[in-house]
Amino acid sequence: MNDRAATDWVVGRLREAFGAPELPESDPMEALVLTVLSQNTNDRNRDRAYRSLRRRFPSWDLLADADPAEIASAIRVGGLHQQKAVRIRDVLQRIRTERGRFDLSFLADGPIDAGMDWLLASPGVGRKTASIVLLFAFGFPVFPVDTHVARTTRRIGWVRPGEDPHRRMNAILPPDSRRMADLHLLLIELGRRLCRPRNPDCPRCPLRERCETGRRALAEDTVSAPVGRSAE
Repeated sequence: MNDRAATDWVVGRLREAFGAPELPESDPMEALVLTVLSQNTNDRNRDRAYRSLRRRFPSWDLLADADPAEIASAIRVGGLHQQKAVRIRDVLQRIRTERGRFDLSFLADGPIDAGMDWLLASPGVGRKTASIVLLFAFGFPVFPVDTHVARTTRRIGWVRPGEDPHRRMNAILPPDSRRMADLHLLLIELGRRLCRPRNPDCPRCPLRERCETGRRALAEDTVSAPVGRSAE
């Protein structure tokens, strides 16, 4: 099975299991700040932190000029609030200094590599954050890899030990931004519900028949099942 067929199969099976994902509609500035806030926390706390942040600083200018301690207080619920406060303030100051206003629309002109390089040069912005902005805010075919995606793609067998998951996944995936967005969101759902860091629920996984880790786990269960009983 080629890479396109394999990824199509995964997307199809995950859609059957979890439903078609709703793509977030994000302003690029909001997407950037939200993704910084999402680091090492869940979506609920990320969103709570963002709402608190915007209530306290209703304009980007106010936020860019704020004391990091005040920003940290506003986003405390999201965790790592002190580090994130400095990152958010610094990246906003960079945008205002270089662009003259809080506007990332220039990234839409491409090319993708130039946009990626510009975002990666921003304080506290890594490849995951930059990829999310480019994919979800601009529709560029760039596949983001977060903790859940890294874990599930390794277990499936798409990413080998020692490989850069961003580089590998962007190499094997067709440059289809909608398919990349669906796969990203569906793998996150898989990682949260079934493919957990510990004790993954392989028997219930919709990908078990083509997942390297799942096949091994199910084979071991079959071998260890008591005589006269089938493994479930």
